[in-house]
Amino acid sequence: MHSIQDVNKTFTEAKLEPAAHTVLSVHQLRIHDGDGQPLVHGLNFELNAGETLAIVGESGSGKSISSLALLGLLPKNLQVTGQAFLGGQNLIGLKQVQLREIRGAKIAMIFQEPMTALNPLHRVEKIIGESLLLRGQSKAQTRERVIQLLQDVGIPEPEDKLKRYPHELSGGQRQRVMIAMALALDPDILIADEPTTALDVTLQAQILQLLKSLQQSRKMAMILISHDLNLVRKYADQVIVMSQGAAVEQGGVQQIFDAPEQAYTRDLLNHDFGEALKLPSQPVLLELSNVGVKFPIKHGLLNRVKDYFVAVEPLSIALQQGQSIGVVGESGSGKSSLALAVSRLIDSEGQILLQGQDLNRLNENQLRPLRSSFQIVFQDPFSSLNPRLNVEQTIGEGLELQKMPQSDIQKKIDEALKTVELPAAFKQRYPHELSGGQRQRIALARALVLQPKVLILDEPTSALDRTTQRAIVRLLRRLQQEYGMSYLFISHDLQVVKALCQKVLVLRHAQVMEFQDTPELFAHPQTEYTQRLIEASQY
Repeated sequence: MHSIQDVNKTFTEAKLEPAAHTVLSVHQLRIHDGDGQPLVHGLNFELNAGETLAIVGESGSGKSISSLALLGLLPKNLQVTGQAFLGGQNLIGLKQVQLREIRGAKIAMIFQEPMTALNPLHRVEKIIGESLLLRGQSKAQTRERVIQLLQDVGIPEPEDKLKRYPHELSGGQRQRVMIAMALALDPDILIADEPTTALDVTLQAQILQLLKSLQQSRKMAMILISHDLNLVRKYADQVIVMSQGAAVEQGGVQQIFDAPEQAYTRDLLNHDFGEALKLPSQPVLLELSNVGVKFPIKHGLLNRVKDYFVAVEPLSIALQQGQSIGVVGESGSGKSSLALAVSRLIDSEGQILLQGQDLNRLNENQLRPLRSSFQIVFQDPFSSLNPRLNVEQTIGEGLELQKMPQSDIQKKIDEALKTVELPAAFKQRYPHELSGGQRQRIALARALVLQPKVLILDEPTSALDRTTQRAIVRLLRRLQQEYGMSYLFISHDLQVVKALCQKVLVLRHAQVMEFQDTPELFAHPQTEYTQRLIEASQY
């Protein structure tokens, strides 16, 4: 087993001893769709006890479906062949009743988006404890075990969290609850499918350090599916690089990173997003003056307001035409609350001046004609796109409200698809038929078709692989140059911000830490907090 290089001192204690024996052996794993088209062909690997195997590649390369196939979680129209031996038993072709004995107990899985994967109708205690109750443990034993699991995954005051629903937890807490749920039955293998994509760099390190320490203490093997090669380099022992369903390269982490053999692998390792455009001074398009966000805390039978939770302390910034301002900070810093306030999707204090007109003084009827001037693109397009609408209906929905002739609507839909570099043939596709990068382009097209002056982008690239991220950044830069588009770009990825934004606003605990020109901020950060964010984002 190759040693892991360039690991921060923080993680040295979590390094693993050489693996003792093989726990999972996969030979010639193949997956075909209903038409017989290969989605994964000829995947081979061996996973040793206590070892971390990373599977990396672009969106749609076959990373996730390969792991889902091991647990029999793929749709019935997909055909799986090959062998996957776990303790002498071939997982491929097992009946559902046999697979249920393996899921959770032998192999557990952490999914990419905890808000989607956790049942919104169940409290934390039931979410984690359900598998234990089904195994015959008493309610008292289950409660005690759930509290211990919450402590193990680093959630403070676990008793207080038992009665909470997923929406009452932060992103980091939801991810920890999902880890606790996966560990409930002490599995031999943990599959972590993009476990940190929606988290900021500080939380990413915390979650993966937690996984590594839990792995060491429980002697678990782990399959880490990720597009973040920085994290793979720090935490994996072996790496499989996938492209279009095939393993194009595999080996020890040091070998893959220091001497990649394939051009595709070298492209994945390329973290150069380019530089932000240098723009001349332009008129101010959007100005925030003392804009703050706070939410009432209500108690008692009469539901009276007892206090306020401050999401964003009053701040003031000015966005010029054609300019991009990056808003960065940890989870809970107020980034998304600021985006929702500027979009007038939540109430805020202060002035939001769009070309001199204060949006905060307008009611919904007065605001409706102006909404096409400022559009928002959300982090997870799979959640923000209506699954019942095809691409044509999704992009044209806003135009339909403007009572535009059908011929004009079709023309604008085609132009919007061309703008985001997708073929017109995509019009009849539905969101589930698109890759992550394609869905994000559709979300962009839906916003761009209305020709907004300001585009508010809330983590638009966090769930995308590096190749797709580069493509989206190039696209946004081109739109900025050709159409004078202005962006309020919210992200935890400082490399993307550096490549797109002329200025950066750093938030922490709802407060502005600093607001500087991008080159100056990266060269001379004014606060220790910004310095830490920059260091955590380095490759």
